[in-house]
Amino acid sequence: MNERRLVYTKENCVGCNRCIGVCPCPGANVATVNENGENKIEVDSTRCIACGACFDVCEHNARAFDDDTQRFFDDLKAGKKISILIAPAFKANYQKEYEKYLGQLKAYGVNRMISISFGADITTWAYIKYITENHFYGGISQPCPAVVGYIEKYIPELIPKLMPVHSPMMCGAIYAKKYMGVKDDLAFISPCIAKKNEIDDTNCGGYIRYNVTFEHLVDYLKKNPISAEPFTDEIEYGLGSIYPMPGGLKENVYWLLGEDAFIRQIEGEKHMYHYLDKNKHLIADNKTPYLFVDALNCSGGCIYGTGIEESKNDDEGIFMEIQKIRLDSKKDSKKNGPWSRKLTPEKRLKALNKQFENLKLSDFIRHYTDKSASCKNAVPSKTEQQTIFHTMMKDTVELQGINCSGCGYDTCHDMAVAIFNGFNYKENCVFYERDLAIRERAENKALLDEIHSQKEEADRLKEDVVERINESFNDLGTTIMTIEEGCVQNTNDSMSISEAMNTVTAFSEELRSVLNRINECLALLSKNNQDVINIADQTNLLALNASIEAARAGEAGKGFAVVAGEIKVLAENSRKTADDSNYNNDEVQRLLNELSQNAEKLSEVIAGVNDKTQNLVASAEETTSAMDVVAKTLDEARDRLKEMMV
Repeated sequence: MNERRLVYTKENCVGCNRCIGVCPCPGANVATVNENGENKIEVDSTRCIACGACFDVCEHNARAFDDDTQRFFDDLKAGKKISILIAPAFKANYQKEYEKYLGQLKAYGVNRMISISFGADITTWAYIKYITENHFYGGISQPCPAVVGYIEKYIPELIPKLMPVHSPMMCGAIYAKKYMGVKDDLAFISPCIAKKNEIDDTNCGGYIRYNVTFEHLVDYLKKNPISAEPFTDEIEYGLGSIYPMPGGLKENVYWLLGEDAFIRQIEGEKHMYHYLDKNKHLIADNKTPYLFVDALNCSGGCIYGTGIEESKNDDEGIFMEIQKIRLDSKKDSKKNGPWSRKLTPEKRLKALNKQFENLKLSDFIRHYTDKSASCKNAVPSKTEQQTIFHTMMKDTVELQGINCSGCGYDTCHDMAVAIFNGFNYKENCVFYERDLAIRERAENKALLDEIHSQKEEADRLKEDVVERINESFNDLGTTIMTIEEGCVQNTNDSMSISEAMNTVTAFSEELRSVLNRINECLALLSKNNQDVINIADQTNLLALNASIEAARAGEAGKGFAVVAGEIKVLAENSRKTADDSNYNNDEVQRLLNELSQNAEKLSEVIAGVNDKTQNLVASAEETTSAMDVVAKTLDEARDRLKEMMV
C-alpha cells in the first residue's frame, strides 16, 4: 500500500474544527498547535479514507489532495505507452468538452481509450453471478474505495460481507489486460480521490499506475492546451454508464433481476458510515433481508465525486446528462441485448451471461485486508476519563454533558477520548477556555482588588512621603536661598574688598611716586650740601689766607684777622652742618629705599589679594547661578511629584 499523503492541510487552515466534526474516521483529523500558538487541523494519512467530507465543509479552502496527473503527463512526454480508462462520470460532467478533452489526450500520446462503463457491465454480471452461485446475500457493494477503506480500517468484522468482486475500474482494467491484450500502462480518468488507495492496494494487482482526477486533468489541459481533433472512447457499453449516479448499481440489478430484488441504497459521507456503524452486527450476522447494500460515499454519487471541480457540485446539468445517458443505454439498438427495453429481466440476464460467457468469474474476484490494527483507539478507563475531565474543569455530570460539538466531536465524552489518544487537546474546548477565562477573570478581579487596596495604602504612603519630601524640599530651598544670599553677600563683600584693594593699590602707586620725588629732592639736597662743603672749604681757605695776610699786616690787620677767624669758624660749622646733613640724607635715603621696597612688596601682595578677590567674585557668581539651577530643578521635581499624586 502506498503510504504517501493523499489528503493534506494547507497553510490557510484556521483551526475551526469543522473537518473534525464531519470526518467519520476517529483520529484522521488531529488538532495541533503550531509555533504561533494557532490551532491547526492536520491529516493522519494512516487513518484517512479520503472520503472528502472535509473538502465539502471547509470554507477556507484549507484542504488539498495529491494524485498522479503530473506524473501521468510527464511519462507521456517521456514516450511511455499509456492507455486510459475513463470513468462514466467524465462524460456526464463534460458532455460538451468530452470529445475535445479525449482528442487532446490523444495528441499528448495516449494510446487506447476505454470507458469504464463497460467495466461496470462486467461488475454487474459478476455481482449477480457470485450472489446466485454462492448464495451471498446481505453483502455490501464495493465500487466505492472510501467505503472499502472504512470497513478495512474501522469495521473489520464487516470485511467478510464486502462483495468479493472488483469495482468497475478494476474489472475494466483486468478485462483490458487479460482479454484485450493491452500492454500499455493504464491510467484511470477518475472522479474520486480515494481511487488512488484502491489503485495502490496490493489486492488490486497493480493493473493501474495512475489516478488522474477530473479536477487536476482539466486544470492541466486548460493551462497546457494542445491542438487536437475530437476523439471518443472505443468500446460499446450498456447500463453500466449510469453507475456514477446514486443507486446506479441497484438500477442495473433491478434491470436484470426485476424490482422484487430488495437492495438497500445508502449514500452520503456522514450518513452512510453512521449506518454501517449502527447496523454492523445485523449485517455481519446475516440478519438483513437485503440482496445487498448499495453503499456510496458521496451523496450525489460519483457524478459529484471528490475529485471533480468544486464548481460542478451544484451543476444540475450533470444529473440531467446522466439521465440522457441512462435513456440511451436502454434503447433497442440490439433487440436481444441485455439492455433492451422489450425483454424481460430474465431474458436480459440471459443475454448478459451470453455476452460474457467467455469471462472467468475468478479473474474478477477481489480480496481485502484487515487494516484496523493501525487505527484502533485506546479507550480510557472511568478514572482516566475523569482525570481528563478534571483538567478541563468539567467536574460535574452537567459539565461533562454539554456536548456543544465546538471541538468537532459530538459529545464531551468523545472529546475526552480524543484527548486521551492525542487527537485533540483541552484548550480546543470552548467551554474550557470560557471557564478558564471566567476563573482568570475572577482571579484578576481579586488581584485587582488587592492592587486597589495596595494602591490606597501606597497612595497614603505616597502622600506621607510627598509631604516629607515637600518639607525636605522646603528646607533645602531655604538652605539654597541662604547659600544664595550668602553667595550674594560674599560677592558684594568681595567686590567691596576688591574696590578697597584697588584704593590701596592706587595709594601704593601714589606713595611710590612720592618716594621717588623725595629721592629726587634728597639727591638735590645732597648736591647742595656738597656745594656748601665746597664753599666752606673755599671760605676756610680764604680765611686762612686772610689770617696770614692779617698777621703780615700786624696791628692794622688785627680786626681783619678777627673777621677771618669768624669766617673760618663759620666755614667749619657750615662744613660740619653739611656733613651732618649728608649723613642724615644717607640715612633718610636708606629708610626711603626700604620703604620703597616694602611698598613694592605691598603692591605685589595687594595684586595677589585682588586677583583672589576677583576669583572669589567669579566663583560666588557661579555658585549663585548654580543655586538658581538647583532651585529651578527643585521646582520642577515638586511639580512632577504633584502630577504623580493626581
